[in-house]
Amino acid sequence: MKVWAAALAALLCIGATGCGYHTAGHAVQLPENVKTIAVPAFINQTHTYRVEQTLTAAVIREFTTRTHYHISNDASDAADATLRGTVVSTYTAPLTYDSQTGRAASVLVIVNMKVSLTDRQGKILFENPSYVFREQYEVSRELSSFFEEDSPALERLSRDFARTLVSNILEGF
Repeated sequence: MKVWAAALAALLCIGATGCGYHTAGHAVQLPENVKTIAVPAFINQTHTYRVEQTLTAAVIREFTTRTHYHISNDASDAADATLRGTVVSTYTAPLTYDSQTGRAASVLVIVNMKVSLTDRQGKILFENPSYVFREQYEVSRELSSFFEEDSPALERLSRDFARTLVSNILEGF
């Protein structure tokens, strides 16, 4: 009987101490009164066609799928907070060249963003003035099967940006 009691006491002590691990992504840093977030179309200060639309759509999709917040694309007074973004610059640079043709074989796309989340009173809840995201893509070697890969690369970059931004806002990094 004493052996069972000692084993039970040891098991309870081990179970009570725990290991300290916890799931990530649950430390929401936004005020409790924020229920609706407006995400108006980001501003594009570049000459890259529709880059702001792609980035805005990715952020809205990420908020919608990962959070309980109601997301609006209208920056009206009805929203508890407003997320504004600006595409500051975009840049493409060849990384490697085809030795036979001299054409670029792979290209790097770089997008610089600034983002801020403010409440109704204008108080900054989150701000990052210097997001930088990169995505590489391969250029087709065959002219007959040439497929422009920069749009899919920008889509991948947008998803990565949206995932990072929403995590940063929710987890307070």
